[in-house]
Amino acid sequence: MATRRRNSWGTAKQLPSKRWRASYVGPDGIRYSAATTYTLKADALAWLARERVRVETEGPKWKPPGTVAEAAEKFRDYADRWVDERTNRSGQPLRPRTKSLYQDLLRLHISPTLGELEVSAITSARVRLWHQSLDTGATRRAHAYSLLHAILATAAAEDVIDSNPCKVRGAMATSSARQIEPLTADQLDALAAEMPEPLRVPMLVMGWCGLRVGEMRALLRNDVADDGSTIRVTKAASYRSGEWHCGPPKTKAGIRSVAVPPHIRKALVAILPKDAGALVFPSAQGAEYMTDWQLRRPFAVAVEKLGHKGFRIHDLRHTGATLAAQKGATTAELMRRIGHSTPSMAIRYQHASDARDAELADRLSKGR
Repeated sequence: MATRRRNSWGTAKQLPSKRWRASYVGPDGIRYSAATTYTLKADALAWLARERVRVETEGPKWKPPGTVAEAAEKFRDYADRWVDERTNRSGQPLRPRTKSLYQDLLRLHISPTLGELEVSAITSARVRLWHQSLDTGATRRAHAYSLLHAILATAAAEDVIDSNPCKVRGAMATSSARQIEPLTADQLDALAAEMPEPLRVPMLVMGWCGLRVGEMRALLRNDVADDGSTIRVTKAASYRSGEWHCGPPKTKAGIRSVAVPPHIRKALVAILPKDAGALVFPSAQGAEYMTDWQLRRPFAVAVEKLGHKGFRIHDLRHTGATLAAQKGATTAELMRRIGHSTPSMAIRYQHASDARDAELADRLSKGR
């Protein structure tokens, strides 16, 4: 949570990134911020002191700081600072995976063309030419444009530029969404049975309970009821930039208790460790988190053998949600079980359930 330190003149605010932003309300009644953030609070206060002197000495000729300092900042520097200071919807610093994605998009697709330009020099024409020259896939292209749009929207909100120059119609949309074909209950059980023994219960938990891979990895013994009836999801583990990161789920809604279907409880209880702080699903090496390599390679083999072409590990989560929807779960119930903060995805699962039910009705009619 960001902290704010008020002084007799101006404000020094510590951001989630632990850096300090200095700002003050100018003679025109508008709040202005320093062109950069500072590692030390003392540096932020020094900027405030200089600005106070400038306000008092220039009098009626005073000009906002953005007209001199921020307008001359290069996009590369502004974007790097934006990523460092960015928070998620919960007000927390960006997750390592998200931050790494943003940095890759900037390094590979945005900064090589726009990085050395001053922020104020990025026009709609330049954005359009940059977008047209992007040599990457449709999804990556849309992500890069979305990131540029978000960064320049902040610049506009901070009065660094007059308005957001990102005006390419439809640039943030991908050409088509991948169609996910969830497994049936029998197919899910067959997939789990096809996996190596240490990976069978993780498949069942992700598929029947709708857990993300990172949530499954981070489960501790004390997150699971003694009888296997419930799982408490409070964190997720991911591997980025050569190290493991374990923190809260993607959203506040991700922190939840999930009821475990009775038919898989016995298998779950059988593999629970004795130590309350031990990982439920450790890697083959013991206390470490289960790696992607250990999980995805046998998963790909099993999927190929069973004929589920294109089915991915994350689709187990979709399978769990669809199976719940088929049993009549409401939108609110699906949101709570899967950990979604908005109803849009839950409604998708319900639509998938409706489509499957309509297909079943059609088959019944043809079988008369």
